[in-house]
Amino acid sequence: MKIRKNDNVTVISGNAKGKTGKVLKVYPEKHRVIIEGVNIIKRHTRASQKNPQGGIVQREGTIHVSNVMLIDPKTNEITRVGMKVVKDETTGKKRRMRVAKASGEMF
Repeated sequence: MKIRKNDNVTVISGNAKGKTGKVLKVYPEKHRVIIEGVNIIKRHTRASQKNPQGGIVQREGTIHVSNVMLIDPKTNEITRVGMKVVKDETTGKKRRMRVAKASGEMF
């Protein structure tokens, strides 16, 4: 999966189309992400020691990763993402870096 925690993404389809936010959590086995302030759901909670009142809690729900696109850090527009193998000068090891298709920026 090419989207990671703390990436800035835009929702490209669904109810939250056009909204942008930071990725809070990634579920790679389910191909889903949680984005800050997007896809707010209402969760009915039972009273407990932590929440003695109980009631309805609002929080972010998951979105399938195919419905979001990464925002290019250079141009601040959505972009497709590719991978490039780069050799690290300090350690001499090869690393896979993400590359924005639009601008060629590595991140």
